Amino acid sequence: MRNIQIPVVTDVAVAVVKEQNEDNEWVWNTYLINLKEDTLENVLVSSTGYGEIENEKRKTSTLRHFIGTVEARSFVKIEPIMEELFILNNEYWVSFYIDKEIFDKKFVFLAESIREENFTTVPLLKKKGVMIK
Repeated sequence: MRNIQIPVVTDVAVAVVKEQNEDNEWVWNTYLINLKEDTLENVLVSSTGYGEIENEKRKTSTLRHFIGTVEARSFVKIEPIMEELFILNNEYWVSFYIDKEIFDKKFVFLAESIREENFTTVPLLKKKGVMIK
């Protein structure tokens, strides 16, 4: 009997960044950061929020984004995120191929973790935000 080898995802991150839009309004955006020297191909990201608000279970719609290719050492915007959702766990399930091998990883921003005291400088993007690697 053969064991299934599940490849470990390294050098890929998801970051939530507070930045100004074209109208100079402050908004929050979610980015996929590829810190690898390899191109990510057929990138698919599913996002959902879940948790409890006032002792009532809540869940957002699940959004799916086909990103396509993310070049080595680059980043791409996944989606905007509303600040009102920060009281929930916000999950991003990222799947991609390198060569012909599939990788996937779940990135979860725990409820109330997206806040300025948890900011770091996001590599490549060079903006402040909360990042999970």
